[in-house]
Amino acid sequence: MDNISIADLNILLIEPSDTQRKIITSLLIKENVGEIDSVSSLSEAKTVMKTHGADLVVSAMYFADGTALELLKEIKDNPETASTPFMLVSSENRMAKLEEYKQAGVAALLPKPFEPLHLRRALSASVDLINSDELDLELFDIHEVRVLLVDDSRLARNHIRRVLEGMGLKKIKEAENGAEALTYLKDQPFDLVVTDYNMPEMDGRELSEYIRFGPETAHIPIIMVTSEAQDSAHMSNIQQTGVNALCDKPFEASEVRKMLAALLSE
Repeated sequence: MDNISIADLNILLIEPSDTQRKIITSLLIKENVGEIDSVSSLSEAKTVMKTHGADLVVSAMYFADGTALELLKEIKDNPETASTPFMLVSSENRMAKLEEYKQAGVAALLPKPFEPLHLRRALSASVDLINSDELDLELFDIHEVRVLLVDDSRLARNHIRRVLEGMGLKKIKEAENGAEALTYLKDQPFDLVVTDYNMPEMDGRELSEYIRFGPETAHIPIIMVTSEAQDSAHMSNIQQTGVNALCDKPFEASEVRKMLAALLSE
């Protein structure tokens, strides 16, 4: 199937404010989006998704009939719509609230108000998720690269898996936390570890330290996926454990592609 562009997108826009809906619609039109279905409630949005779906959902956070998190989880739990990118547009700045959406597999977060540049980047990230473009490596057959994916959120694992599979990675083993990941590392070889930072039982930092200081695992490249600010004290400590690359949530395909190309070419 040919790759789609922003102009090919059919977007479902969910925004309770008439004014905000008009503003966002006009900005989407300026980005040459092909088709926009505009609704004001979650119930209307669910009807649209059931009748004809969408290539991308762009949603506010709060509605009279619930929050966007409910719709996001419903979309990601349905095999027919699970691959649909979900973009959140919100003025919410509480990290705990935003973390729920990141863990549920949101493709992009746009603050209100946002600049056209931010919208363009979010649209491009969403299109990258839709399009499958295998990574071409000199040293590896991408289909044979063995990946250990570690995250306590099932929805987050599903999102990361889809990104990796879109690049041609097929041998992906999943673990819910660092402790479970260790049992797999002891029993079988891996070429790459992609791990979340915040996890119960054993977090990403502890897992990375085990990998880096184990004679049989020290060579494995590690990508740490985190919602933490890159310049935070936690991230400084993480980098000292030998993590090869830090990747923000949401997990953007273009960013990950560059990381994989660099790590698997060494």
